Amino acid sequence: MPQPEVLLYGLPLAFLAGFIDAVAGGGGTITLPTLFFMGLSPAQAVATNKLLAIFGSGSATFQYWRKGHVERALVLRLIPLALIGSALGAYLVHFVNPNAFRTLVGVVILGVGVLVLVNKRFGLEDRYPGLTPRTLALTLPGALIIGVYDGFLGPGTGTFLMFLFTLVGFNLVRSSGNARTINFATNLGAFLFFLIGGQMVWWIGLPMGAANALGATLGARMAMLRGSGFVKVMYGLIVVLVAARLLTQ
Repeated sequence: MPQPEVLLYGLPLAFLAGFIDAVAGGGGTITLPTLFFMGLSPAQAVATNKLLAIFGSGSATFQYWRKGHVERALVLRLIPLALIGSALGAYLVHFVNPNAFRTLVGVVILGVGVLVLVNKRFGLEDRYPGLTPRTLALTLPGALIIGVYDGFLGPGTGTFLMFLFTLVGFNLVRSSGNARTINFATNLGAFLFFLIGGQMVWWIGLPMGAANALGATLGARMAMLRGSGFVKVMYGLIVVLVAARLLTQ
C-alpha cells in the first residue's frame, strides 16, 4: 500500500491534470500513470482515477455551465446516448482486446489534431446553427460512438468530443464546455459502477480530487478568458500527449 508521502507529487500532478482537462481534455493521461506510479494495482488505479475525475469534470462543467458556454438543449439529448455507449463499451472489453486498437486510435487522434490545427479558422468562430437535422445527424450517433470508445478504451474521449462539437459549428471554448459536461456524466456513471467494486483508495482519491477540481476551475476560467485561440494551442498539445500514450503502450 502506498505511503502518505506519495501525495507530495500526486496533488500537484492532479492539479495540472485538472487544468489541462478543463481546457482541452486529456487529464487522465496524467492522473492514471501517476496512480500507477504511486503503487496502486490496475483495478485500484482505474477506480480511484474515476473518483478524482468526477471532481475535476464536475468543477469544469459548473464553470462553463454558469457562464453560458454549454448548449444545454443539445447536451441533455446526448448524455443518455453517451452513457449507453459507455456501458456497451465496458461490456465489449470482455470479448475484444482493446490493446489491438491503441495504435489505430493514436493515429486517428493525430489526424484529428492535424485537421484542427491546419485549418486556421476551425473552432475560432461560433457558427452553431441550432438543433438542425444536420446537427442531430452528426451528434447523436457521434455521442453514442464516442461513449462506446470511452467505456472500451478511454484516452482521448474529451479530444474526440471537442472535435465533434467543433465540427457542428461551436467555437473551441463552447466545444470544451459541452465536452466537459458529457465527460462529467460518463465519469459519474463509471464512478457508481466502480464504487460497487470497492477498489477505490479514498485517502488518495479525495485529496487528489480536490486538487483536480481546483485545477479544473482555473483551467475553465482561463479558457473562457483567453478564448478559442488559447484552447486551440492546448488542444494541439493534448492531441500529441494522448497519441503518444496510445502509441507507446
